[in-house]
Amino acid sequence: MVYESIDNKKIKDIKKLTQKKYRDKFNLFIVEGEHLVLEAYKKGVLKQLILEKDYILPLDVDTLYVTNNVLSYLSSLDTPGKVIGVVEKLENTNKLGDKILMLDNVQDPGNLGTIIRSAVAFNINTIVLGEGCVDLYNSKVIRASQGLLFHINIIESNLLELIPNLKEKEYTIIGTKVTFGKSLKSIDKFKKICIIMGNEGNGMSEEISELTDFNVYIDMNKDCESLNVGVAASIILYELDK
Repeated sequence: MVYESIDNKKIKDIKKLTQKKYRDKFNLFIVEGEHLVLEAYKKGVLKQLILEKDYILPLDVDTLYVTNNVLSYLSSLDTPGKVIGVVEKLENTNKLGDKILMLDNVQDPGNLGTIIRSAVAFNINTIVLGEGCVDLYNSKVIRASQGLLFHINIIESNLLELIPNLKEKEYTIIGTKVTFGKSLKSIDKFKKICIIMGNEGNGMSEEISELTDFNVYIDMNKDCESLNVGVAASIILYELDK
């Protein structure tokens, strides 16, 4: 059977997953493109496959075949591909590991996707999304992460409550600021660390800043006042992973 109408209930229910409230309600989200679908399949969380009719992707999962018109309706892309997956939200663990990255109100989906990729590249164990962060399952976050959200522990938590708990467990809490702190190049190695990246425009909140053990900054040309948070996070994670 090929689904040809966007008015079909199954199709409309899948379309709802483009909205956060329905992703939260059904504990599902959408990925687009064969690469992301295969990453979800390997992770064991691909629940349904939507293919343009005549496209072949032999996976052992419930599959719907649809027309290009229906695929375009379901897609968030200007030029949709031929493959969409309905995926179960990830079950992440409270075992945080020794290297934690906290995000305080990071709102741009492209930045979060970039940070996820760098966190995987530089051996972060867990990313903690604080209140105000963009939804992990936003379509732009998923695309920007290039599927690496399937390869790292990511949780949501109240940072003001979690940080004191981490201090009791002897984590070193490192904040990030453009000025007033230690040069990133001078930081010693710590066995258990938590790095905090702040909001794109305002940096870390004052409440979070008061809980850090110290702050770091990136040495750079004085003509450059600041860096995009995704770029800054990548540099910091690289340096701390040396």
